[in-house]
Amino acid sequence: MNIIGKVTVLPQLPEEIARLSELAYNLYWSWTPRAQELYQALDYPTWERFHQNPVRTLLEVPRARLDEVAADPAYLARYAAVMADFDAYMGKRDTWATQKAPGMNPVAYFSMEYAFHESLPIYSGGLGVLAGDHCKSASDLGLPFTAVGMLFHQGYFRQLFDKDGWQNEAYDELDLTTLPIRPALTPAGHQARVSVRLGARTVQVRVWTLQVGRIQVLLLDTNVPENSEEDRKLTARLYGGNQDLRVQQYVLLGVAGIRALRLLGIAADVYHMNEGHAALLGLERIREAVAGGLDFRTALETVASSTLFTTHTPVAAGNDAFTYELMDKYIGDWPAQLATSRDDLYALARHDQFWDNHWVPSFSMTVFALNLSRAANGVSELHGEVSRSMWNFLYSGAQPEEVPIGHVTNGAHNLTFTSQAMRDLLSTVLPADWTERLEDEAMWQAVEGLTDEQLHDVQLTMKREMIAFVRSRMREQMLRNGASAADVAATETVLSENALTIGFARRFATYKRATLLFRDKARLSRIVNHPEHPVQFVFAGKAHPADNPGKAFIQEIYKVSQEPEFRGKIVILENYDMNVARHLVQGVDIWLNNPRRPLEASGTSGMKASFNGSPNFSVLDGWWREGFDGTNGWPIGEEREYADLSVQDDADAFSLYTHLEEAIVPRYYGTLPGAESWAHTVRRAIETVSPRFSMQRQVIDYVQKYYLPVAQRGAQLAANGSQRAREIAGWKSWVQQQWPYTSITAQADFPASAQPGQAIPVTAQVHPAGISLQDLRVEAVLDRAGHLTHVPLQSRGDGSFHAEVPLQDSGLYSVGVRMVPQIDGLSNELEARLIKWA
Repeated sequence: MNIIGKVTVLPQLPEEIARLSELAYNLYWSWTPRAQELYQALDYPTWERFHQNPVRTLLEVPRARLDEVAADPAYLARYAAVMADFDAYMGKRDTWATQKAPGMNPVAYFSMEYAFHESLPIYSGGLGVLAGDHCKSASDLGLPFTAVGMLFHQGYFRQLFDKDGWQNEAYDELDLTTLPIRPALTPAGHQARVSVRLGARTVQVRVWTLQVGRIQVLLLDTNVPENSEEDRKLTARLYGGNQDLRVQQYVLLGVAGIRALRLLGIAADVYHMNEGHAALLGLERIREAVAGGLDFRTALETVASSTLFTTHTPVAAGNDAFTYELMDKYIGDWPAQLATSRDDLYALARHDQFWDNHWVPSFSMTVFALNLSRAANGVSELHGEVSRSMWNFLYSGAQPEEVPIGHVTNGAHNLTFTSQAMRDLLSTVLPADWTERLEDEAMWQAVEGLTDEQLHDVQLTMKREMIAFVRSRMREQMLRNGASAADVAATETVLSENALTIGFARRFATYKRATLLFRDKARLSRIVNHPEHPVQFVFAGKAHPADNPGKAFIQEIYKVSQEPEFRGKIVILENYDMNVARHLVQGVDIWLNNPRRPLEASGTSGMKASFNGSPNFSVLDGWWREGFDGTNGWPIGEEREYADLSVQDDADAFSLYTHLEEAIVPRYYGTLPGAESWAHTVRRAIETVSPRFSMQRQVIDYVQKYYLPVAQRGAQLAANGSQRAREIAGWKSWVQQQWPYTSITAQADFPASAQPGQAIPVTAQVHPAGISLQDLRVEAVLDRAGHLTHVPLQSRGDGSFHAEVPLQDSGLYSVGVRMVPQIDGLSNELEARLIKWA
């Protein structure tokens, strides 16, 4: 058949259940199992075949079946309850935001990927899940919040294992008419289109809108008839293609994203860049300001003052950098639009890198994002520390701990990942409004009221569901690969509900060390095959299509899973997605994570497992370094750095095996003398992790630490035609021009030894080279065991400064004196990025 077009005929639902269509187009259902059950009950095979997509399910179910459920009193009762909850949620006026942040300024959140649900596969892994969860909690809290992303019409990829366990990729074209998205409409009622110049071409971008509870997400799409075949593919695949394609996608996300907001009349006073992919939004915002009459530097200060940047990884592959020549190809005409020079614009992104055996300047998206924002954060306490060291070179003369990159530890959206069975159990001891108070640590102490038997029964139910899911998935895989009838039949005995079950699922980047468990296979075999206390493992995860070492890890696990002593006891599932993730975090007994410390910026999968009562067994990296308290799980290895990675792997593998043998297995099976029950550890996992690592807590942290102060400072700098921004920009230019001609000398009377509390007189002489002395902070910096103390020196008005510097505690001190330019209105003490030591 020669297809000339497609049309979607929407179902005419019986009046009794007419609002199923309305609900299907709001992803509220994605974290509401009772709502999902309404669609599942219509036709379970259809629901599963189309990735639990309610829109597609409604399209496929025959009218006769719809009439049947519309006449079923039990179904109608469930429908009425779900819709009542939905209306209460959507109509709620006394949200957290109205109570705790009244008058909060609107936020625009930009991310390359979003994971809301498996039926909308525009995500690859943790970054997308985090962004999706951030949106869901922004809705829960009632924030004025709009997200911007890309609609990849072939998604990331569908992962298929061949008969040898090698990952293959399949790309499926999404039928946009069957997804829970709608064309965005302008205030005049027209379908939203914006255009972007990419080199010599103009690319048209269609805008879609996705409703996520109370907030909306704008998704950008170039697959429209007006574009060339090449340009229609710009939004085909997430993280596909080469460097050339990535730059174009980043221009689309940043520039077209801002233009979409403007076209639709969506207000934003705070711009949150989720990773460096979104950094080029600053180009368009500066262009707008310059077109409005500001000079480049004033526009830069105005834009940066209202921008927050979140960095997510210390791994080089996660911090994109491109050659200047490649950037010229796609943003070569932007310096003229911004009324600046190429050198000045590219200097904001410069990161010298060692390429082809020599150092060359590169255009770093992370550096550009840091320079175009006045607030930045990592995603865990340790990652904040790592990031400050990593980007210390941008603040020459500063110590790493002074670099103005903070942290907000990641969380996860509890209701998306907590099973309905566990939610029902928690509701028996938590207050009626517990889902609105997820961050309330005191509230969660009520979990102590759950009995060992209650927890065991619920977790056994979840484990059985997971095992059934694993067996079904493995059967599908074997049938596709032409396995024998005996092997297909053997899938019905894979895993045992009576064995300790450990899960490991994540992106298969090599630093996550998915194969660490197999470092000593003989010892592992003894653990797995213990006659009385067996242990079994479930793995899942995707490697990037270009990451052959990651694919080799997957194949190694697959081959081990086929060895006789591990067959049916170690399994690896293909096509890791949110559906697989939910089954695993809800069904396993323990969650395993063993990245190479300190490269795991945060991680969130273990949080989701603990929401369901599964303790963590993890390297003390990322969030687990903050979450582990000695009662809610177990550590792997030590908090130290290794010069030899093989030594690190040996040490961590030894720790992993030892903890399993001596602590975890005996605790699970109740044979550890004097130990608390397994249920005690389960309770501790739930009550300690659920509030502290809820996405609700994370978003509240962003509001209080960043959104509110960034909005306030942004408004101050933009007021009166950006008067304060212009003053700061002019001052910075003057100081940077004069700085090479300044000088500082200092002296101090150091005794051979001193008593705690004794003060040391310190003096300094400054030559300011025309800079006002009032604009110079002269200070003594005391370094005691890596902890810095700053003591200001007082100006005597003639270029000399003095202070009595106290030595508060015993210990070895290093003392230095420096000057830093400062004026009121800066975002931090080092914003000028000029430091001169005596």
